Amino acid sequence: MTVRDLVGDYTIIGSNQNDSNINYRGTLNLTLDEHERILAKWLINNEQEQFGSGFFKNNILVINFNYLGEDNSTYKGVVVYQCLTKDILDGFWSEDFGNPLFLGEERCFRVKESQIDLN
Repeated sequence: MTVRDLVGDYTIIGSNQNDSNINYRGTLNLTLDEHERILAKWLINNEQEQFGSGFFKNNILVINFNYLGEDNSTYKGVVVYQCLTKDILDGFWSEDFGNPLFLGEERCFRVKESQIDLN
């Protein structure tokens, strides 16, 4: 698998970095910059945008991300995905101010062209 194989859109399901059982859903878009580094954009629960950049090696994708919180503070973290296939990414993540006793978890599934709503 190469980094180019990962470019595309994914649906995601995940859980936050705490002891709650609250899950979230969203989308992830992966593109490449001019140096073949990953650029990522998440949309969580149709309301929160997150942005990141990272790298890929040995079927592991690492992305440093950031987002603007409700309090207008910038939050930062890192997500690590094991690329099970080019269509399924299995990850865990942590934020600077998240609960250090827990890791967030996320699973990503590639959106196939036939699944895209063309309305």
